Parts: sequence; structure tokens; C-alpha cells
Amino acid sequence: MRFRETLQLGALIIIFLITWILSSNSFDVSKTARDIFGIDYEEKVEPTTPAPKIKCDLSRNCPVGNFALRIKSGAANVVGPSICFEGQTVLSHINNNVGPGLNFAVVNGETGTVDKVGFLNSKDGRSEDILDYLKKIEPKRIVLLASFDDVTPKLTDEIKNVLESMGSTLIKTVKNRDNWVFAGVAEGNLKSPFEKVSENKPGENMYEGWPEVVEISGCFPQTSPQT
Repeated sequence: MRFRETLQLGALIIIFLITWILSSNSFDVSKTARDIFGIDYEEKVEPTTPAPKIKCDLSRNCPVGNFALRIKSGAANVVGPSICFEGQTVLSHINNNVGPGLNFAVVNGETGTVDKVGFLNSKDGRSEDILDYLKKIEPKRIVLLASFDDVTPKLTDEIKNVLESMGSTLIKTVKNRDNWVFAGVAEGNLKSPFEKVSENKPGENMYEGWPEVVEISGCFPQTSPQT
């Protein structure tokens, strides 16, 4: 009988200790458990590193030495084009920096710094001014271009030649109301794979009198320093 009472007393003491531990506001559960019962309650949480955000909605991150880009032409003469570079939308209708004609971003090809954004007006502008601007872009600069509205009214052969020197192979095929997007290098004189045209085809256009939006995206390599 005395042995049973001793066990009951021991059980009451253990219950009292557990109750006291749980009611304390400043106890360390894992340390107290180890000290009293020899049990380790500490949860080991493996540190996790969040996956880096993929820039410009590409399917994967670009390798070192490349810049992420996505360029969309305008939709008819209503919604402006957009240019995303390294995860930042540098030109868009929302940014209020688009206009009819050649919409552009000029980027330092070594650092990825966006130097200039804007548009070369194909309605009210002068071909001479557009040509002069394009010719003054420094060599090795990455040039991102997207059409909005109709780019052809001021698109002279001289302007097309300058764009060809940047790597365009399709600019001389661009016709009235065609949509066009392009990424090249000023005075690079290498054909660029970053270029598309959406042709204006009456009777087949997505929008009345206007073709569908065209876009390009991918990883554009850094340029080497100018020598």
C-alpha cells in the first residue's frame, strides 16, 4: 500500500512540475525539456533561400554576361509598345513615354545602365532629325526598338541603313502599318536574332486595319568595351 502511495505522490509531483513549466511565461521549452526529462524538443529548421525572381517574365534567368529583355510593339494606334530590360519596364503607355514611330531604349552594353528612352516621331517629326539621332548613338550601345502606329512615313533609306548597321535584317521589308520590334548594337555590324515583323494584311489583320502585336524576348549578351 505504501509503495502505491509513493508512486501516486511521485506522479503528482511530475504533474505539478509540468503544470508549473507550462504556466511560466519565460521558460525555454527545449532547454527545460532537456534539463528535466533528457528529451530534446528543439525543431531543426533548414534555412531556405528564395528563388531569384525571373526578370521580364522569361522562362528562366539569364546566365552571367547576359541581360534579360522583352519588347512588344504597339497594338494598332491605341495601346503603346513596351520595353522591359533587366526586370524593369523602362518604356510603356503606363510610363507615359511612348509615341508614334520608333520607340526606343538605349543601354550601356557593358553595365546594363539604361541611358535614354523615348520615341522618334514618325508623324510630326522630321526624317533628318530621326536620322541624326540614330547616327549619334554611341558605338557598342544596345539599342531596343519597337514600333507604334505607323513607322514608315519618315523611314528613309538612310535611316534603314543605320538600323541595318545595328544588326537589323528586316527593316527594309517593313511596310505601311507593319509592327516591328528589334534589339541590336550600335555600329555592331552583326546580324541580330532579336527581330520580328507582323505584317499588315488587309482581311487577315487581328485589329481592323492593323496586324497583331509582335514581341521578342530572351537574353542579350553584354557588349565588349569600345576600343
